[in-house]
Amino acid sequence: MVCKQYVQKYLKKYLKSRIFVCDLINKKMVQLKTNYKTIYNSLKEEIINNVYSTGSLLPTELQLAARYGVSRPTISKVYNQLQDEEFIKKKKGLGSVITYKGDNRKLTFGLLLPGSGESEIFSIINDQLLKQSESGRFNCLWDGATASSADIRHSLINTCCNSYIEKKVDGVFFAPLERVPDSRKINLHICNEIQKAGIPTILIDRDIVNFPERSEFDLVCLDNFHAGAVMAKLLIDAGCEMIHFFYRPDSAYSVNLRLAGVRDMALNCHIRFDEQNVYCADPTDPDSVKKIRIVPGKTGIVCANDSTAAVLMSSLDAIGLKISSDLLMCGFDNMKYSDHLKHSLTSFRQPCEEIVNMSIDLMFQRVRNKTASPVTVNLYGEIIRRESSRFV
Repeated sequence: MVCKQYVQKYLKKYLKSRIFVCDLINKKMVQLKTNYKTIYNSLKEEIINNVYSTGSLLPTELQLAARYGVSRPTISKVYNQLQDEEFIKKKKGLGSVITYKGDNRKLTFGLLLPGSGESEIFSIINDQLLKQSESGRFNCLWDGATASSADIRHSLINTCCNSYIEKKVDGVFFAPLERVPDSRKINLHICNEIQKAGIPTILIDRDIVNFPERSEFDLVCLDNFHAGAVMAKLLIDAGCEMIHFFYRPDSAYSVNLRLAGVRDMALNCHIRFDEQNVYCADPTDPDSVKKIRIVPGKTGIVCANDSTAAVLMSSLDAIGLKISSDLLMCGFDNMKYSDHLKHSLTSFRQPCEEIVNMSIDLMFQRVRNKTASPVTVNLYGEIIRRESSRFV
């Protein structure tokens, strides 16, 4: 009997201590999850959404510390930042008063899309942004930089950047420059200047650094890895046993992601793919084109974009190689002329409208919270199948 009572007493004590330990662990987990940034973002959103109206008081630092299970200095840090950003005013003897009155001013964004003179997708994106601005949500400034010459775009882009900074725009939509030897240096300079001015930047179509690096700016683009993979799979399913990737020197970093997707799909399909399958050259150069290894009836070429594919198609035809007979070919961007080439070109259409809509939403979020972590939005497009991806 004594032994039984002892066992019951021991079990009761053990279970009680176990519950205590679990409670400590759960409380610790809550504290780990509820950090300074989480509390700051939550309070700021509540103020903006009028949960706390202008003139009302926030809970005391002690009250909020108890609510979130954190120390008072953590809450003090949150309140200090909200005061620095003019959301609240800490008044001695009274508390933290909401001073935010909302921002009814229409925002103004600058468009920095130097590729508009070269690729239709940027012209479409440019037009969509201007169209959205006409709906009344925001104003757009478009100072130019549209030119077919990369050198001219190079000189204009700095002028536009300086103009937007002087006009103190609320944000800039920037599609990084490509096809010039020092494009990386130029793009980094542009973004740094805009950042120093405290202006939010949304990158469109590509980053300013090469994968797997990632810049500190928000990015909205096509899922280029996925697009490269599905285009390679299309040619493999059509009967290609050898896959090549062709691109021009100084291409955008997005091209490297397309290449990575092509390589991954080829290897997954047990097709050899190494540096001998990658061609970086001028598609108008006959000597470079002649170096491409073609096994008639078994070769497929994924081009970095439609403009490269169109020129390469002509160069191959000039040396006696025929699309849909000797080889298959595809590109990206679905340019208007793709359907009217000698051999209509299969292409991957970018979701331009979705890119614009997501960029705008992201810009408004970034204006409200400039300290949030950078966001990358990868969107899917679709294959437009034409003659160039079928053997006959």
